[in-house]
Amino acid sequence: MEKTTLPPRADVPVEETWSMDSIFTSQEAWEKGKEQVLAEIPALATYKGRLAEGPKVLGDFFEAYEKTLRLALRVMLYGSLEIAVDGTDQESLARAGEGQSVIVQFNSTCAFLDPELMAIGLDRLRQWTKEDPRLANLGHYIDELERQKAHIRSDEVEQVLAMASEPLSDFFRAYNALTNADLKFKDATAEDGSTLEVGQSSINSLITHQDRQVRQTRFDNYADGYLAYKNTLASIQTGQFHQDVFNARTRNYGSSLEASLGKNNIPTDVFYALIKTFKKHLPTWHRYWKVRKQALHLDEFHVYDIKAPLATQSPKVPFDQAIDWISEGMAPLGEEYVATLRKGALEDRWVDRALNRGKRLGAFSSGVYDTNPFVMMSYADDVFSMSTLAHELGHSMHSYYSRRHQPFVYSHYALFVAEVASNFNQAMVRDYLFKTQTDPAFQLALIEEAMSNFHRYFFIMPTLARWELEMHERAEAGKPLTANIMTEICADYFAEGYGDGVVYDRERVGITWAQFQHMYMNFYVYQYATGISAAHALAKGVQEGGAEEVRRYLGFLSAGGSVYPLDVLKAAGVDMTGSEPVDKAFAVMASYVDRLEKLVEAGEV
Repeated sequence: MEKTTLPPRADVPVEETWSMDSIFTSQEAWEKGKEQVLAEIPALATYKGRLAEGPKVLGDFFEAYEKTLRLALRVMLYGSLEIAVDGTDQESLARAGEGQSVIVQFNSTCAFLDPELMAIGLDRLRQWTKEDPRLANLGHYIDELERQKAHIRSDEVEQVLAMASEPLSDFFRAYNALTNADLKFKDATAEDGSTLEVGQSSINSLITHQDRQVRQTRFDNYADGYLAYKNTLASIQTGQFHQDVFNARTRNYGSSLEASLGKNNIPTDVFYALIKTFKKHLPTWHRYWKVRKQALHLDEFHVYDIKAPLATQSPKVPFDQAIDWISEGMAPLGEEYVATLRKGALEDRWVDRALNRGKRLGAFSSGVYDTNPFVMMSYADDVFSMSTLAHELGHSMHSYYSRRHQPFVYSHYALFVAEVASNFNQAMVRDYLFKTQTDPAFQLALIEEAMSNFHRYFFIMPTLARWELEMHERAEAGKPLTANIMTEICADYFAEGYGDGVVYDRERVGITWAQFQHMYMNFYVYQYATGISAAHALAKGVQEGGAEEVRRYLGFLSAGGSVYPLDVLKAAGVDMTGSEPVDKAFAVMASYVDRLEKLVEAGEV
């Protein structure tokens, strides 16, 4: 009996890994960088109580503050990237912990900054920005201080909050250590008796496997791995919810939701409108389950059939081919955009695409002001992987443009817009391939990829957002939070989405909440749905428009955090304060269901 296993990190080809030289060229260089930050932090403490002395002193502080913070962020990034690709490496885990500690020390030392700026007076600060050129970029920063004045606490409280961030972050670290290093899964079993290793870097390829028994055993064994630790996971998750509630109350917000959205100047109505619109469009999902069941010729359509391949043979898309097609799809944005993307992915090794043991689940883009962007994923030579690559490169190009065009203070864009550029890339590449790859098998694969993407962002994530809201409200009300309560409520929400068309095991579906580290990011997941909605609206504008639409989109990428999220999206061409963009994105999704339905009726599936 054969078994397909994941290699250890040391055995994967170097060309499939990212180059971290733009952060530090070696672990020794990282150590020197860490020591330099720790040596510079005490000098920042000497400015405490002195910022009101005048614009020169404030300019001196900001100059030293930025220099030290930029190095501290590199120190933190290095370790976090190491453990993302191998959570079993103890030395990397140590460096990640040290990097986080450096940031906490920096933040606690500089916690006096915003309270002292508020004490100086905002009008006076605005005058100082005209007197010292080093302060000239602080206009929006000061406006944000004014908007957030009710939530900025005293120097002493801010310092406590900064110091508390390290122990409070232990919930997230514990979750990652458990799920990426300690959690073990039984192998998936094929109809021929062979086995395939179930790991965080292989689960996505297994759930799209041709062999139904592989898909079923993968789904069951993956869920069972989490269920075996459900009480531990629930305790860790509860700690995170209590952290969110603590932070919200300490900063004088009415709820965790208000605290999360308030940081980005997003009204809570945007969240509630999304959930309402999502529930309205659940019948589209119910229709999709029915069409899929018919296409697969199944008597019963199970949850593990949602991503079953509809074609007998899925197109192979090697990494280099994916980069070519992504580049061609993004060509409307211009030669500079495409050349930067290609060089980053192929020459500068932005992408860690290897499949190896110990690599964390999913995919992400990361980086800081003075480094390349980095993409972590597990590339499996298929259309789904190509789409994920396009998505993460969208994040990376957003970061690249923001860092290139904005000063450090505005180089980080808000989470609300984070999922726009990524989904924009997917929409652009998908549209290009629909027009150029006319083979029916490839067209079918594109429909499957599109629906897989919508399934994640327009089904899984809004469902988890509903669960997340209820869990936070229970924590705020002092109601019990146990593994069984969490799992039952999660299963109830998925039951609404599945309707009568999907057969599922309640407990295994209910544990979905434990399988996403996004639950440690305080109302992040709803932004996948708003992001994909804005992305499709902007992609349509670029595809049907001309130079002006491209200019506005590149302006969006370049804005960073210098403009509030709703405002920068409106300037780019989409108003996210209402439900219209979400409705239109659901219409796009429904068009893919229509395409699939026609292929099924024509006997081409």
